[in-house]
Amino acid sequence: MSGTKEICEAARSLGCIVKINEELKNHTTFKIGGRCDALIGLQGEESYRRLIPLAEKLGVPYYVFGKGSNLIVDSDGIDGIVFQSGKGHAKISADMNVLTCGAGSALTSICNFALEQGLSGMEFAYGIPGTLGGAVFMNAGAYGGEMNQIIQTVRAMDRKTGTVRVYNGKECNFSYRHSRFTESGEVILSAEIALENGNKTDIKAKMDELMEKRRSKQPLEYPSAGSTFKRPEGSYASLLIEQCGLKGVHVGDAEVSTKHSGFIINKGNADFSQLMELIQIVKDTVKEKTGCILECEPLIITDKK
Repeated sequence: MSGTKEICEAARSLGCIVKINEELKNHTTFKIGGRCDALIGLQGEESYRRLIPLAEKLGVPYYVFGKGSNLIVDSDGIDGIVFQSGKGHAKISADMNVLTCGAGSALTSICNFALEQGLSGMEFAYGIPGTLGGAVFMNAGAYGGEMNQIIQTVRAMDRKTGTVRVYNGKECNFSYRHSRFTESGEVILSAEIALENGNKTDIKAKMDELMEKRRSKQPLEYPSAGSTFKRPEGSYASLLIEQCGLKGVHVGDAEVSTKHSGFIINKGNADFSQLMELIQIVKDTVKEKTGCILECEPLIITDKK
């Protein structure tokens, strides 16, 4: 606790917002998650480079969140600190056709900025409820587009030393829902996104088209973490789940969406245990009936062994 107090004091001196015993359900798109010891809203790159190595030095457990859009967090809470990357590190700028974006920049904000600049290539990400940092970390994608197609460079920090290194797109080792950062643990600070000159009317039309697809096909009216399972080789998780008759199956308020079976949703007051039980039911049933092993796409944050 003394280590946590020291980090919180350092955070306040840097202008960071500090919330003690914060409910993490207020910071995840699933609306599930108990308390952490402290939630710290990072304010600019210096706060990353000072606070995260300090947590490493003091041995205080911590997590780095963005908008909490690809996370499943334990309802019993987690020990330690959550460093939140968001509005305090969300600057977006343009130099010709290259955007430089802080890790806390919302993808939708980047898409709108690109539209204003008449730049095309980000349309696929419009409506993905995450930040740049999370999108680069997992190579987020939709509707035929992925971050690896537009990333020019990524600036990332070693957690222990605060040393910053710049990686080009190839060095990021992107693959399906994977990057070098999922292995190295480096903290993404910012990225350069290379886009193409386009017609604003056409760009806006594409953004609107993809948003309408999301609204019509995905259960956006309920809290979720987006697609619950990664795409298995040679098929689609949603197709396998539907073929196994799992649409509408629920544990408490955690339910396999009847609108899109690739989504598990929170219909009201679902908790972590209900969600994890339902995920296991889906995985076991699909494996038993099809032989396919489904893998969770969201990161699971829990202290349980």
